[in-house]
Amino acid sequence: MNRRLAAALLLVPLLTAAGCTIGSSDRTAAPGASTSTSPFADCTTLTTPPSAAPASTGSPDPTVPPASAAGSAGPTASAGTGPTVTAGPPTPANTPATTAPSGGGSPDGTGRLLPDLRFACFTGGAEVALREVRGPAVLNLWASWCAPCRKELPAFQRLSDRMAGQAHVIGVNTYDDRSRAVSVGEDFGVTFPSLVDTDQRLQRELAPNVLPVTIFVDGQGRIRHQDVSGALDDARLAELVRRHLGLEVPA
Repeated sequence: MNRRLAAALLLVPLLTAAGCTIGSSDRTAAPGASTSTSPFADCTTLTTPPSAAPASTGSPDPTVPPASAAGSAGPTASAGTGPTVTAGPPTPANTPATTAPSGGGSPDGTGRLLPDLRFACFTGGAEVALREVRGPAVLNLWASWCAPCRKELPAFQRLSDRMAGQAHVIGVNTYDDRSRAVSVGEDFGVTFPSLVDTDQRLQRELAPNVLPVTIFVDGQGRIRHQDVSGALDDARLAELVRRHLGLEVPA
């Protein structure tokens, strides 16, 4: 009896240790609900207008015609570096929308309000309603498996640093694995806040079935431009911010 009791007591801590190991490495957990370390900032500031954004320049350049969702027409089309990547497997859930989106504006999304969707913040897990995000803002849909996304992430981090107080830079981690997204964030020093869109809801709502997608949103929460031209660099980002948000990116 004493031997059986001793064996049972020894088994308890072993099972407890095994359970903790399995739970901590479970990659199927909801990305936004994890309490593991994340390089990305929390999202508490996104519903507050950027403090230093000048009201008089928060509108697009009046000499520029309305932007299209393609983001590649005109002489600046070659500024995007790298191809776009089809987002996810070719399943019916990924089929681009063919009708005009809700929220007003044109069928390509220009001039419409941000979709009425809620996403968990990558860090902390608190939900953020897109309609409550206060622009000007630049949203970047990205994933760790998307090569052009990885290529442009450092430029978005520099944009976030330079535009602090003038515009929000927000990532939307799309159709991704949390641990891989964390690894990419750490490798590239990405700290701007990121939302979690495991089911590609925002991408399907906006229509383009590719990544990366960059969305420029004005102070009224309306989409001024959607860019799917490929990996963006510092110069191209500064041009798009000036053209569609009326803001100058500090050098």
